Amino acid sequence: MFELALDPTTWALLCAVALAAGFIDAIAGGGGMLTVPALLTAGLPPHLTLGTNKLAASFGSLTASVTYFRKQLFNPQFWAASIIATAIGALIGTLIVDYLSIGFLNKLLPIVIILVACYSLFGNLSTVEHDNLPPLNRATTIKQWLQGLSLGFFDGLAGPGTGTFWTASNSLLYKMSLLLNCGLARSMNFVSNFVSLITFVALGHVNFLLGITMGFFLMFGAWLGAHSAIRFGSKFIRPVFNTVVIILALKLIYEAYL
Repeated sequence: MFELALDPTTWALLCAVALAAGFIDAIAGGGGMLTVPALLTAGLPPHLTLGTNKLAASFGSLTASVTYFRKQLFNPQFWAASIIATAIGALIGTLIVDYLSIGFLNKLLPIVIILVACYSLFGNLSTVEHDNLPPLNRATTIKQWLQGLSLGFFDGLAGPGTGTFWTASNSLLYKMSLLLNCGLARSMNFVSNFVSLITFVALGHVNFLLGITMGFFLMFGAWLGAHSAIRFGSKFIRPVFNTVVIILALKLIYEAYL
């Protein structure tokens, strides 16, 4: 199993998948839907797959997050409650996954993805054009805590699709532009990835050599994706997001039910 994952040909394919995943993840989320199945196919057991994917994903989500931060599209102080809640949720989810079978998620995840796809296609996906943050009040703080805890928990428990759920739920909860939406989604994705990674390391579920190698390719893909999103804006983000959620939904339906 381990040797197969480090076979040169398999390794090269995993790096190519990581590059594509980083690009997609920086724009719409869902990069884990590419890397997790690829790692499983390479022969890694499920828990090692999740831990190794977290290491690689942390490279990509950090790159995207820093890019949005430098462009003033993510304000850590404003989203402080989201950061704390996401970290707590990710810690709890990762600790639980070490004891529970995650097979039931294979049937639940397609349903959730389909709901996200329907919302992105027929709902209002961040129609606001100006880059102003929503008002910071009690209601916003409560939303941040509930969203952060639930999505952080999901990322720690399963992972794939979390970035997509952040993008969709941001649009539902806050009135802000797609660029601010992406800045928040990618940054919170890094928070949950990093906390989950530290937990997986403590549990011994990380292949460092493979994870770091894929991480560099994810980082480059994330850099390309984030800059593409910032340069071309909503006219580029929206179709990429819609395409990603539809493909993910079809893929998961096929794997879980057919």
